[in-house]
Amino acid sequence: MELDLEKKLAVLADAAKYDASCASSGSKGRRATAGGVGSTEGMGICHSYTPDGRCVSLLKLLLTNYCLYDCLYCVNRRSSDVERARFTPEEVVRLTLDFYRRNYIEGLFLSSGIVRSPDYTMEQLVRVARTLRVAHDFQGYIHLKTIPHADPALVAEAGRWADRLSINVELPTPEALAALAPDKDLGVIRGAMTTIRRGIDEHRELVTLKRAPKGPAPFAPAGQSTQLIVGATDASDATILDAATTLYGAHRLRRVYYSAFSPIPDSPSVLPSVSPPLVREHRLYQADWLVRFYGFDARELTTPQAPNLDLELDPKTAWALRHRALFPVDVNAAPRELLLRVPGMGAKSVDRLLAARRWRRMRVADLAALRVALRRALPFVVTADGAGASRVLDAPDLRARLLGRRTQLDLVGVHLRVAVIAPALRAG
Repeated sequence: MELDLEKKLAVLADAAKYDASCASSGSKGRRATAGGVGSTEGMGICHSYTPDGRCVSLLKLLLTNYCLYDCLYCVNRRSSDVERARFTPEEVVRLTLDFYRRNYIEGLFLSSGIVRSPDYTMEQLVRVARTLRVAHDFQGYIHLKTIPHADPALVAEAGRWADRLSINVELPTPEALAALAPDKDLGVIRGAMTTIRRGIDEHRELVTLKRAPKGPAPFAPAGQSTQLIVGATDASDATILDAATTLYGAHRLRRVYYSAFSPIPDSPSVLPSVSPPLVREHRLYQADWLVRFYGFDARELTTPQAPNLDLELDPKTAWALRHRALFPVDVNAAPRELLLRVPGMGAKSVDRLLAARRWRRMRVADLAALRVALRRALPFVVTADGAGASRVLDAPDLRARLLGRRTQLDLVGVHLRVAVIAPALRAG
């Protein structure tokens, strides 16, 4: 029996919730012409926060949850006994425009199960994006999932209409993919990623040479992304981070998303019956950030003896505790690359510190004014007023102190001074 549109929306919006790779940050600004619909800002939608604190969202749907594939970890797998539904491309277009005009969304994230064939499914996805852009001059954000086995010409057309394309690798090793997703092939997935990367590179080269054609938008201006599932197999964090690093390097991905495995009804016995701790997913995102923006190598963040990230401490603090001989760092002399490795100091704080120390010697109160996380940073730094690491860096209970397990810290006097001095610095 054919479902009505509202019921389809309930089924297919719920079916899309397992895909984490839907942020829109990094797209180019774009606004509709007279009579058109929508706009895209440079920072994200998809239930994420812009720098000014606004929460922006998009319509996140599957075109259908029917699927030819039988990936064991997927709730929409062929053998799963779930309610099925399917949109027509015209229905997705109508929903997107209706939701946008009601100011519910600022864009569309569209994925799909595989029906008939990869080419047929990809053509349906492309048809939605093309209709929105051409027939309705929709200039909001569009993120399309790419079907790995689809014709490269269809992938290329998808890049003309979508801001971002993504292909989910899902599992970090070929062996895991073969065991849990026998219809998928890591080589084919990475080949499709290469096709997307080349399309992005070719357009950028044309822009550099000032030969970019007028008319169509840049090819996937927000780049491509992927998703790795955490906890569906016994793969360690070291293995997951190694896979992510390889994908970043080979395909210049804009983002790798990490999604904690969620047990699904009637799942096979080879899958875990409980989800991994959500903090594990969080630690992987922190480690990913350190590799991409802080100069760390992924292999530095774990050890052969401890291949999983510390769930109690952030990866940078855990690394610093293992390498105490490199500390304390003099905040008035250390280069940027070393300051970036100090726990509690973010990239923006480091850049502010480098700018400020050209004019004055940095004290503890200055670090507080620069929004350094003092509880984590002070054991690893030395400042102009003599405060810092000398008394605590070699303390056997430093880990406990960093975890806040003591109520009487040696540094409490420093914190009291900061509470008094930092407001005066900000006011001055």
